[in-house]
Amino acid sequence: MKNVHFGAGNIGRGFIGEILFQNGFEITFVDINATLIDALKERGTYEIELADESKERITVTGVTGLNNQTEPEAVVKAVAEADLVTTAIGPNVLPFIAELIANGLQKRRANNVMQAIDVIACENMIGGSDFLKEKVLGFLTEEDLAYVEEYVGFPNAAVDRIVPLQSHEDPLFVSVEPFSEWVIDATHSKAKESHLEGVEYVVDLEPYIERKLFSVNTGHATVAYNGSYKGFETIDEAMGDPEVLALLKAVLNETGALLEAKWQFDHETHQAYIEKIIGRFENPYISDLNTRVARTPIRKLGYDERFIRPLREASERGLSYQALLATVARIFKYDEETDEQSVELQSLLAEKPLDVVIQQVTGIEESSLVAEIKAAVETL
Repeated sequence: MKNVHFGAGNIGRGFIGEILFQNGFEITFVDINATLIDALKERGTYEIELADESKERITVTGVTGLNNQTEPEAVVKAVAEADLVTTAIGPNVLPFIAELIANGLQKRRANNVMQAIDVIACENMIGGSDFLKEKVLGFLTEEDLAYVEEYVGFPNAAVDRIVPLQSHEDPLFVSVEPFSEWVIDATHSKAKESHLEGVEYVVDLEPYIERKLFSVNTGHATVAYNGSYKGFETIDEAMGDPEVLALLKAVLNETGALLEAKWQFDHETHQAYIEKIIGRFENPYISDLNTRVARTPIRKLGYDERFIRPLREASERGLSYQALLATVARIFKYDEETDEQSVELQSLLAEKPLDVVIQQVTGIEESSLVAEIKAAVETL
């Protein structure tokens, strides 16, 4: 079985690559990072280390690389011959690989390939594969569209594994947390024979996406922003502070109450999920910078993002959101000169009234909710 994976970074190699390898796939990593691609071509193997006491090493073999900047035709050929296409390249980069995938699908049609294939965006976003599909379809003819409709699936996915910022002498070596979760929407999968062991296929993905977004992503960023506010540099340092830990637990209980009300998650099961998340953040073998986890604060304050969406929905349902509110206030105080969006946010706050900036950044139009956020910011 052959896989083409766009994104040879730490997530691609340390998470998606490991699962595909365990499922017997030969993996062609596609990236513009010449150092990574050249090393993959030369060696055909790399090592993963689990970030825990065991320091277990996993050797991934049967890999190679293609540089989509200098070898686009080879990428198209690889997609045409693949059994599965995956991405872990960042939501903002998906539009830039869409034409290559489209050309590969066109080549499959021209070669009369009648084997179904799935294209799965393993990104930190809701509806990643839907978004990628929309971009890919823009490069296809009517005939291509009919072929894609019959033979190409774009199932959405939820992925979860902490892969901290790291630097090693070996560019391919990557350290990852032991925990991982990959959930795929089975209803939009066309390549049933390519279903993966170690991956959960579900008929309704949205509850799992929201559970991950409102728990792991919201929680991780909660530690980063509150930790930065108190002067800590790393996630594990911040987790050692009683106030940061208490706020994290309060935020996760608020988002948990929302998830249970919205998706009927079992309370005890979800509480166990929360405890597991807290343990993951406390892992001393994962030293992640608060600045990395907190980066792009304007995006993280978006209307449907990890803080404002659960805050809005909790408010609508009459549920508590005070810990979310306190954390959102500290995001507005996040001042990091190396973060372009932080600089932009502080500039907006210097130029405009606070309530105007809150409305502009969060998209919230309800005046009472804007007033609550404003009051929370002003109390800091």
